[in-house]
Amino acid sequence: MRVLGIDPGSIVTGYGVIEEENNRLLHIDNGGIFTDSNADYPQRLKEIYERLKLVVKQFSPEVMAVEDIFYARNARAALKLAHCRGVILLCAVHSGIDVCEYTPLEIKQAVVGYGRAGKKQVQRMVKTLLNLPEIAQIDASDALAVAICHIHSFRTEERLKG
Repeated sequence: MRVLGIDPGSIVTGYGVIEEENNRLLHIDNGGIFTDSNADYPQRLKEIYERLKLVVKQFSPEVMAVEDIFYARNARAALKLAHCRGVILLCAVHSGIDVCEYTPLEIKQAVVGYGRAGKKQVQRMVKTLLNLPEIAQIDASDALAVAICHIHSFRTEERLKG
């Protein structure tokens, strides 16, 4: 199963592509979709959509796993994040890809084993689980963690079914 993990953001949207093969996690690619923070917001959303379509086309994932909105003190920031997630979900639907969403707590629990783990802990564990030569950029690492969470969750569901 090939999974595209997404860490939504209006300035940087992280992505990570992993594949499960014979119960092993294989790193395919990761990176960030960087937008110009000085550009109009609708233009940044368009940039995220178009660049994410290219990632989907290049890697042909079966599933897109997206980090869900977390509680935010700033309502404006939460709305901007919601707009980004909407564009990302639209891209998945238009590409014919199944979408799964996970909270930050679920992601940290699946990757580190502790739902309140810090970003550095998540980054180090992603590096270890995927046997990366170095720690990935923070947004890409978070996206890889979302993809790992999906594979772990999928495995658990399959075991329960069967």
